[in-house]
Amino acid sequence: MPRFEPFAGLRYAPGTDVDAVTAPPYDVIDAAQRAELASRSDANAVRFDLPDEADGPGRYDAAAELLQSLQDRGTLVTDDAPSFYVYRMVYDDERGRERHTTGILGALELSRPGEAGILPHEHTTPKAKSDRLDLLRSTRHNLSPIWGLSLAKGLTALCTTTGEPEMQSTDEDGVRHQLWRITDPSRLAAIRELVAGQPIVIADGHHRYETSLAYRDERRAVDGEGGAWDATLAYVVELTEDELAVRPIHRLLHGTPRSTDLVEALTATFFDATPTEADIDLPERMAAFGALGIVLPGDDAYLLKPRPGAFPDDLPDLDSSRLDLAVSTLPSIDLEYQHGIDVVLRRVGAGEATAGVLLRPATVPQIEATAHTGERMPPKTTFFWPKPRTGFVFRTLT
Repeated sequence: MPRFEPFAGLRYAPGTDVDAVTAPPYDVIDAAQRAELASRSDANAVRFDLPDEADGPGRYDAAAELLQSLQDRGTLVTDDAPSFYVYRMVYDDERGRERHTTGILGALELSRPGEAGILPHEHTTPKAKSDRLDLLRSTRHNLSPIWGLSLAKGLTALCTTTGEPEMQSTDEDGVRHQLWRITDPSRLAAIRELVAGQPIVIADGHHRYETSLAYRDERRAVDGEGGAWDATLAYVVELTEDELAVRPIHRLLHGTPRSTDLVEALTATFFDATPTEADIDLPERMAAFGALGIVLPGDDAYLLKPRPGAFPDDLPDLDSSRLDLAVSTLPSIDLEYQHGIDVVLRRVGAGEATAGVLLRPATVPQIEATAHTGERMPPKTTFFWPKPRTGFVFRTLT
């Protein structure tokens, strides 16, 4: 099973305006948002976690220099003892009910997926990892955590907090981010023992995890085992419906066949189609009907109900798996991943895609069942929300 250890975090000094220095994960920030975040403070984490491409090849060294400068002038300080950090995100769901996601930030031992209790969650898409690896080589810090789901029952209970958080911030979506530090030896031991007793499913940050593995191997070749590079910064949350909100990632289809010919191709073998409305309430009708949704240019839309016996018995019970199989029979169709039904409707309406297919979100029981089998879900099946902010805790690898 994976080791999960406390560490002495590198954090912004007390009194820092947390709203001014924290940022969303690097991979959801566009150029305009990066510029806005950077304008908030010369110490905003986006300045070194997402170096400006306009600065060319030297941007990684510049990021490392800025990170060191912030430590030299006392803007960033290292905690005085190894710690775990309770990190909570509080938000309102679609019905206006207050919910939260609570987990522990710590150092998770690196191992190849499937080894030492680290389980892959999804297949990854081809993506250049050189950017993250070059940044890791230069800064020698874990700047943002991967997200792991623990199969250990009772982790949430160990996240109980008292008093005001040491750091807190409210993001652009109104989500409150809060952090407490844990230093009590008995509680540290309880968390370490509980998490190490069950496998960890990588929920988000697969590419960061693979980059950390590559960096670990590089450092081991020079410095050997036993260094901070043998682990990575991880946010570990108990795999339970009470602590997780899972959103779907929809698909835009490009290519041929087009329009109703596409619907006919999908219904020839796999689905039964029922006309419906192309509006933001479509996901509710999909849930009630047990179907995927497809929207076409011209405001045409259909509910696609999986046909009994059309899919192999061993195919995972996921909309993403069913759609992947159906699209694989249409060699002239390419997929693009897209968040948000409003964006899908807009882009299809503007003629930027042949069609948009809306998926129902994977459920926590489906995620847990898949984890126990060791299988991987198709790429971009789950979107865990909200996302932890970058800037609450960094981890030094020197």
